[in-house]
Amino acid sequence: MTRVLIISDSHGLTSEILSVRDRENADYMIHCGDSELDADADELDQFYVVGGNCDFDNRYPTEQTLTINGVTFCVVHGHLHQVKSNLLTLGYRAKELGAQVICFGHTHIAGAEQVGSQLFINPGSIRLPRGRKEATYAIMEWETSSNITVSFYEESGEPITELFYNASF
Repeated sequence: MTRVLIISDSHGLTSEILSVRDRENADYMIHCGDSELDADADELDQFYVVGGNCDFDNRYPTEQTLTINGVTFCVVHGHLHQVKSNLLTLGYRAKELGAQVICFGHTHIAGAEQVGSQLFINPGSIRLPRGRKEATYAIMEWETSSNITVSFYEESGEPITELFYNASF
């Protein structure tokens, strides 16, 4: 089973990132931007990180593409793809990169949605959630690409069962 931690929009938090990172014991970790930390901050060690509109360290890339156990990810913050309006631009960019999973933040709204052969995941925000009171992050797990789960958790580690999502490619 492959386990990927996805977090975003932590806006300066440090102990919370460490707590989630250490508790979840993920194989891979992604931060979708707006950490507001230096690119070499210890809290982001072991994370694939992109820069957001509130990240002023220019060492952050604006996007990352990575393949994990046969699944290709496109990781962005989302502000450069107008994700507050729709996911069309981001979907096209991911298609250009050959990505099946798109991880993004910026809206601070937790959710997952499969559109055709693409799975969009926004882990929400562990600092300033929108649309719900709980600060959130996500865990994506799979053994095969025909059985993917995306689970959402409160920053404290409590599962948010109504946001559980199944996907397959």
